[in-house]
Amino acid sequence: MSSPPSPCLVPAPLKPGDLLLVAAPSGALRELDVFKQGVEIWRSWGYRVELCSGFDARWGYLAGRDEHRRGQLLEALSHPDCRGVLCARGGFGGTRLLEDWQWPQSDPRWLIGFSDITSLLWSLTRQGVAGVHAPLLTTLAQEPAWSQQRLRDWVEGQPLPPIFGSGWGGGVATGILLPANLTVATHLLGTAHEPDLKDVILAFEDVTEAPYRIDRILTQWRMLGKLQQVKGIALGRFSRCEPPQGGPSFSVAEVLRDRTADLNIPVVSDLPFGHDGVNAALPVGVLARLDGERGELAILPDLKTS
Repeated sequence: MSSPPSPCLVPAPLKPGDLLLVAAPSGALRELDVFKQGVEIWRSWGYRVELCSGFDARWGYLAGRDEHRRGQLLEALSHPDCRGVLCARGGFGGTRLLEDWQWPQSDPRWLIGFSDITSLLWSLTRQGVAGVHAPLLTTLAQEPAWSQQRLRDWVEGQPLPPIFGSGWGGGVATGILLPANLTVATHLLGTAHEPDLKDVILAFEDVTEAPYRIDRILTQWRMLGKLQQVKGIALGRFSRCEPPQGGPSFSVAEVLRDRTADLNIPVVSDLPFGHDGVNAALPVGVLARLDGERGELAILPDLKTS
């Protein structure tokens, strides 16, 4: 039998004065005002923030052609002084970069984002490096102060307090935490960038997916035997996932319960992360504890750091 995955290496803590580069590996930048506000927040914390060349390029719904976006990301990850990559926005496009991609050999760098950035964060865990599922530059300014501070605390080497939701039972489990956008993660299954899912804690969120689509996605996970491998499931916000009008439907909450109830593992819902609301920073690839009775998701302190 294979052993469960080990925690990933957490990049060395950031400190004010460090250089962070902005890349747009996914969708074309549209929200320029809030993007600038996000950049200024990082600068107000004392960081040197520079924009990769062509971060505002457009090719259809993408932030430039694949080779352009791939080059941006490589530029940031290979820059000798860069300590971390701030992703501009989500949308779609990260998975396309992985078709012809090799992570550069360098000291671990911070990779920060969520939504479509799931594809890169999950691929990075296969290199043994922890990223951060956290607000993008286009969403950071909309976060409450405590959420902004949570992100800053984590990248600067401080421990994180637990977050709380609604416990659906199932006891308590410990495992490697893999936060993700559910739809994006589903399209990594069966590829070379799928992480080892044995004994992990999955943390899912999603947006604009009707309940029947969430049902279809989770049923695929079940038929592949993936959900039967994991230790626990933490559920964030499933925003704008209302049923279509004019026909019978389950709610998204009913679908989530139905597709997880027989797994006999801890499940916690309504945790404060995801789209359209508070998006509490969650490390990717580190040890966590999920309490299905208390509704608690806690990041455990025994970290490996570079």
